[in-house]
Amino acid sequence: MLTFDMIAQAAERLRDVVIRTPLLESPLLNNALGFRLLIKSECLQKTGSFKIRGAYNKIASLDEGQRKAGVVAYSSGNHAQGVAAAASAMGVAAKIVMPSDAPRIKLDNTAQWGAEVITYDRQTGDRAEIARDIAEKTGATLVPPYDDYHLMAGQGTAGLEIAEQLDALGVQADKVICPVGGGGLIAGLSTAMLARHADTEIWAAEPRNFDDTKRSLAAGTALSIEPGHSSICDSIVTARPGKLTFPINLKTLSGCYSVHEPDVVAAMRVLFTELKVVAEPGGAVSVAAALSNNDALQGQTIVALVSGGNVDMDSFLEWMA
Repeated sequence: MLTFDMIAQAAERLRDVVIRTPLLESPLLNNALGFRLLIKSECLQKTGSFKIRGAYNKIASLDEGQRKAGVVAYSSGNHAQGVAAAASAMGVAAKIVMPSDAPRIKLDNTAQWGAEVITYDRQTGDRAEIARDIAEKTGATLVPPYDDYHLMAGQGTAGLEIAEQLDALGVQADKVICPVGGGGLIAGLSTAMLARHADTEIWAAEPRNFDDTKRSLAAGTALSIEPGHSSICDSIVTARPGKLTFPINLKTLSGCYSVHEPDVVAAMRVLFTELKVVAEPGGAVSVAAALSNNDALQGQTIVALVSGGNVDMDSFLEWMA
């Protein structure tokens, strides 16, 4: 189970490890929108995303023998970097299975953190199967991207920070909007937030063709996406909600927005021009959801978590043009 106490313990463990990322806002943007928008900028976190929170908490929970055997993970990039950085900080060997077409910045940074990068073809390979095979052959511990309670507890520290930062401002948020892929971040965030701010609604956001969470919440059971789609939001494209994460999110989430990719790019532009924040597409879906639902949010206070900023410069410049 995931509990608030687990998240509080993770926060203590991470106190001197992660950055307490700021809540950013622009008065001019708020005036234009007609609601108050606060940005939890996890794109400014170490490794450029929230992922180091869960990765460090997971690896720190291993015993000495498990750490000596190393860890293995699979990821399109942000989880890869989080595991690589966390493992490096604790002197643990890490092997990371990544798609060969992952953004170059994510491949390079993962290797620079000291991990061994093992690439595969996204269209023909099964990253989870490759990672499990490595774990079985080497004795390494598998660090999954979301379906793990220690991982969720670490990610939940971002939600605990939001609650504490809102308290310091004397503000009650009407909604917190968070990107969702497998659901680990929002499971931890919602658990932490609702323990401290029970009246705040927690909403997920995901790209339109990868709306497994939205459809699953509506059905009350985990559903898979329709095959054959692609998305610029590479960091949060999952086929189905997590087995451990979805039961939590079914209880804690008020709903899920699905957003069009042009709205994601527009959100990236707003973040860059108004707040000087560089966000990757998957990280900006929360802001896209807020901006594209402007009419329904009038007069409210909204927190949007930007989960990552690891974007190739060429792609970013093209989208900003």
